[in-house]
Amino acid sequence: MSVLVVGMSHKSAPLEVLEQVSLDTDASVKLSHLVLETPFVTEAVVISSCNRVEIYVEAERFHGAVEEVSRLLAEHADLGRDEFVRHVYVHYDDAAVAHLFGVAAGMDSMILGESQVLGQVRDALHSAQAESTVGPALNALFQQALRIGKRGHAETGIDRLAPSIVTAGLAVAGDVIDADDTKFLVAGAGKIANLTVRTLVERGVDPQRITVANRTFQRAYELVASLGVSVVRWEEMDAELAAADVLVSCTGSNTVVFDRPRIAARSGRPIVLIDLALPHNVDTSVRDLDGVTLIDLGVLSELTESAELAADVAQVRVIVEDEVRTFLAAKAASHITPTVVALRTMATDVVAAEVARVESRLGDLSAEDLASVRQALHRVAEKLIHTPTVRVQQLIDGPAGLTYADALADLFALDQATVDAVTKVGGES
Repeated sequence: MSVLVVGMSHKSAPLEVLEQVSLDTDASVKLSHLVLETPFVTEAVVISSCNRVEIYVEAERFHGAVEEVSRLLAEHADLGRDEFVRHVYVHYDDAAVAHLFGVAAGMDSMILGESQVLGQVRDALHSAQAESTVGPALNALFQQALRIGKRGHAETGIDRLAPSIVTAGLAVAGDVIDADDTKFLVAGAGKIANLTVRTLVERGVDPQRITVANRTFQRAYELVASLGVSVVRWEEMDAELAAADVLVSCTGSNTVVFDRPRIAARSGRPIVLIDLALPHNVDTSVRDLDGVTLIDLGVLSELTESAELAADVAQVRVIVEDEVRTFLAAKAASHITPTVVALRTMATDVVAAEVARVESRLGDLSAEDLASVRQALHRVAEKLIHTPTVRVQQLIDGPAGLTYADALADLFALDQATVDAVTKVGGES
């Protein structure tokens, strides 16, 4: 059994392709069950966010699982084989573990060090637990990933650039965010909208200058009731849009919500449009309208690692690498320990069988002689299995890439000259 991840992210695919492959909550749940129904897969967890879709599975066979999981993801995105293959990535075993740990630590995010990804990893795990698509293997892997993400943020300043896609968008918008008379319109009532409203209030924005609009009015009302912001029905949003200085759009719509005519119909007052949705909510052609500034995921993806973050990035990489080694060593030990126990059990059974044979064939042996034979057999068995049981942990922590023959020679501490001699004789026969 091995861990496998098949996915796409902002690093492997353009935004228009990510828009096709993006998953809402219901689609993520449906896909996880479809994956679990395929051959060779025993566990499945799906991570879906504005800049990545990844399917993690515990698989019995690598090639069979890759083929089935890839087929389902390509069918969902309605992508042809060539385009899908061009943008998809696959990680297996050690590489899959390292990839997830890097994702949780914010090292693979659109905004370097983004802490919001921790919530996305946690949500993916909780969804898989609720749907019973996750088992002990992926549960342990994801729990460790969450711990690593928390450790990275606690021990470094990796999230200084922007702890979330929301704060990144607001940072790019500039001084208008903190102006005393700026009016905000937030379109949507999901997690990003929630985070947007709370972030604005925490920055000191008067809640009376924030209006939320959502297709489901009650959901919007429940979202912001405790914060004192305004709520309007979806049908009334254009009036609020005309008065807004900043629009933050993060709806779950699969189509454009704010098209060019809708934005052009405003009075001509300057407006900053922050589009945090995937698929995008705002028509990108509005960029050339007078007074319109559009900040979308494409703009945010251009934020790069700064020099002041270099030390934090290096420190997080060390944390991730250390945690990967520790996790893989523990995983290897959990697989090898039963083998060692089985080896000792087999040795005990062999000794017992041989003692029984001696007793049946040499019935005239005295009790003392029989005890001596039994003790001698036990000593032989113990000497044979002592070395592998002592060396097993050293082998786990040793260099990767050992061949099967190397492993046996190392495990039993065989004399290399003897091995070479046997190999030479075998080659001459």
